[in-house]
Amino acid sequence: MADLGKVDREFFDEYVFPNLGADRDDVALGPTHGVDFGVLDVDGTAVAIATDPVSVLPDLGFERAGRFALDFVLADVAVSGLAPSHLAITFTLPPELDDESFAKLWRSIHAEATDLGVSVVTGHTARYADCSFPWVGGATALGVGDHDDLVRPDGARVGDDVVVTSGPGVEATGLLTSLFPDQFALDAATLADAQSRLDDAACVRDAMTAAAAGGVHAMHDATECGLFGAFVEVADGAGVRFDLSTGDVPILPGVRETTDALGIDMWKATTGGTLVLAVDPDYTADVVAALESEGTAVGVAGQVTAGSGVVVDGEKISHPDVDPSWAAYDRLARASAVEDDADG
Repeated sequence: MADLGKVDREFFDEYVFPNLGADRDDVALGPTHGVDFGVLDVDGTAVAIATDPVSVLPDLGFERAGRFALDFVLADVAVSGLAPSHLAITFTLPPELDDESFAKLWRSIHAEATDLGVSVVTGHTARYADCSFPWVGGATALGVGDHDDLVRPDGARVGDDVVVTSGPGVEATGLLTSLFPDQFALDAATLADAQSRLDDAACVRDAMTAAAAGGVHAMHDATECGLFGAFVEVADGAGVRFDLSTGDVPILPGVRETTDALGIDMWKATTGGTLVLAVDPDYTADVVAALESEGTAVGVAGQVTAGSGVVVDGEKISHPDVDPSWAAYDRLARASAVEDDADG
């Protein structure tokens, strides 16, 4: 069985990258492993574009699930430094989903999109046999603006500070404890802290706040393979070295306890909503202050230096390649299903 989650660089380089269709001059930035978005040049205007699956988790409640799904889709454009502005979305729904439940989901997406200034411009909605939650569609987001305002994913420069928001394991912690609370032997207060981390698994507003503060040379949403994966992707993309300390990265309540209970490494676990930024040191204080003013935990994890690779707490790390969150999700889902069968 192949590993769950995104394909690794070897798969991408062998099967995807050599086969990208027509070579067009208006593609300013095409597909690159570990890069969140592409860029089109349309008569001198930059259009950042990203596409992702639509993941809807009914156990969260359709209102909350809708916000989570939309923020996940918009994040990859937001880290370009251009505000997400347009959305095309497809739903391939399971036949058993009733109209009222879909209405709750869609109204939640509409409300969040309205608040973020995003317009839905096209889509496709249908029910099909053999479709099932959570993967019930796909979406493409766009951000339109000036090329000079783009934050390139490979833009980290020697001398930059490495700024990290929210810390490791945020998404994995919030998601798994919310979906499978009975599978965790945590006290009530710790479980509540862990479940509330799901509200931190959104970075669109943080990305816009950081970009507006100025001096951001690179920005990346630390999703699959967590912060260790994100550090390596940003450093390798720019051809630089990161020298970092985990002690300077925020760790939110409930994360360590949850990942310890699961037996997974919080630094390698998916943490959508966490940003890795390379920032001109003259602007670092402004970026940190702007994020903190919005209630976001943030730390300066280290610096960008000459060389290659990522050194964390004095040891060189490599890309995790496989995110342990997916195997943990599978174990929890199987255990929950067994308990449900027993109760039935």
